[in-house]
Amino acid sequence: MAVLKIFPEKDATVYSLFPSMNTGLDEIVEATLTAFAYSNPNPQASRFLIQFSNDDITSAIDLIPQSTYDDNKWSASLQCFVATATGINLDTTVKCFPVAKSWGMGTGRYLDDPISTNGTSWNWADYSGSVLWTSSIPSGATSSYTSSVTPGGGVWWTASNYSASTTFTYRTNKDINFNTTNTLKAWIDGDIVNYGFIVKQETEFVYSKDFQPELKYFSVDTNTIYPPALQISWDDFTFETGSSTQTILNTLPATVNIAGNPGVFFSESINRFRINARPEFPIQLWETSSVYTNNYFLPTASYYAIKDLETNEFIIDFDNAFTKLSADSVSSYFDLHMNFLEPERYYKILIQSTIAGTTQVFDNQYYFKVVNG
Repeated sequence: MAVLKIFPEKDATVYSLFPSMNTGLDEIVEATLTAFAYSNPNPQASRFLIQFSNDDITSAIDLIPQSTYDDNKWSASLQCFVATATGINLDTTVKCFPVAKSWGMGTGRYLDDPISTNGTSWNWADYSGSVLWTSSIPSGATSSYTSSVTPGGGVWWTASNYSASTTFTYRTNKDINFNTTNTLKAWIDGDIVNYGFIVKQETEFVYSKDFQPELKYFSVDTNTIYPPALQISWDDFTFETGSSTQTILNTLPATVNIAGNPGVFFSESINRFRINARPEFPIQLWETSSVYTNNYFLPTASYYAIKDLETNEFIIDFDNAFTKLSADSVSSYFDLHMNFLEPERYYKILIQSTIAGTTQVFDNQYYFKVVNG
């Protein structure tokens, strides 16, 4: 399996309450509904725009074998990491659409005094006085129309195969992980132009003081390790052991170790981690070499995961479609692209395998660090 993460080239939040205000440099992006007065609710909404470089997307897609691309054995997902979530109801749905117009990030911040107007806002696609979001809307796209606020807030394609949504309950994780595979395919195939994504709440402008869900996420300008990302994954699983005489491990307890790990990688590296596996108590045989040096393949139901060592959060979780261990005549293995990992941080490798009917996770302190090249 291969995983790449692309980081945005720009993002910004647009606010119906401040229709000309630009927030291109804010550390937070928002998808909120707010009523500003308890006795007389005045519903307002915010949405955020986020765009990734065409060159970065094309470079990632070019790594996918053509047959894998054509057979749809790949996926893309927009990931945003929550900073604050308040006022969540039992069910709060957030939706994502591809943007249908070009827009400018700008260099403003929320409630600059005076406000900055040199980039996108609720009214304007580029800068204040440029092109209204609501002018010349392409067929198949829409903008926001409601009697309570100035029309605007972006323009997006409405086709169901381009949209993605997620519903949060009161206690669920509020991170976003939208499946955007169809949108990327449309960009690559030239069906629509890449102007990024717009993220908004499904229900907006509700006249109720009891309905004020606010979701705030880290932006590309965050000073944390949680910038938004576009993750592209594809299936590169192979199990071709050739003439190897090694067998598949079918005994527990087992010892599993990582080879091919120098411990430090430049962010431009692509490394092949090899798996050394054997029974913890191998059968004793009359041989001229130690049975403890015999290597085994892990079963095909074996996967890897990557955790951030400090936060203990999964950067890549176990996935039976995209983190499956491959094997060649030498050993089981997986390839890892380092450029999607935050540099100057330590990471941990976990191996999960189903052996003799038991699924076990091997965590033997397999660490490595990514550094700036």
